[in-house]
Amino acid sequence: MARDEIRITWLGHSCFRIVRGDDSVVFDPYRDGSIPGYAPLRTQADEVFLSHGHDDHNFREGVTLHRPAAQSPFAVRKIVCPHDDAQGTKRGMNTIHVLDDGILRLAHFGDIGCPLDSSQREKIGHLDAALVPVGGYFTMDPEGIAELMQQLNPRVVIPMHYRFGSYGYPVIGTVEDYLRLVKGTVRRYPSNTFVLTEETMPQTAVLTFPG
Repeated sequence: MARDEIRITWLGHSCFRIVRGDDSVVFDPYRDGSIPGYAPLRTQADEVFLSHGHDDHNFREGVTLHRPAAQSPFAVRKIVCPHDDAQGTKRGMNTIHVLDDGILRLAHFGDIGCPLDSSQREKIGHLDAALVPVGGYFTMDPEGIAELMQQLNPRVVIPMHYRFGSYGYPVIGTVEDYLRLVKGTVRRYPSNTFVLTEETMPQTAVLTFPG
């Protein structure tokens, strides 16, 4: 794989594997049985990042660290925000992780629950890709996420944390609820992997879970 590209693979719900060269990161692995429809998750990576402590985001044990001493190619910035619209008093706090390899910059928004202030948006900065929850109920609703994406203006938006078929919580919405609000190009991919480069065109990229 070229060193100037990042491979983003959706492992279901809010879990992604990010690969750059020989290095890999996994975001928000889900605990066995925590989400309807999903089989147990087992994968490998060099690093694991958890947005918060709920079972559908914090199954660190499901990820084997095969090179724990590896030097990460990513600079990591963490932005803490509430998981709800009541300053975290309902569901606690959430961490947005921003990865920057010096060429490409992406962020995983976890279970963001409320709008970000100008200081938080400034810390996030320019994004080549944003991995965002769009199903609502436990997170910001689709309208709030769409407004936030307009403010941040990432080059690529990849939806996550939504319901489809027999997968996902019944109380959360589908990706279509969010796509109706999107301005710009929507592309639906036949696989669960997206390759991000400096030449990638602006779009909302809907990945297909291989279940």
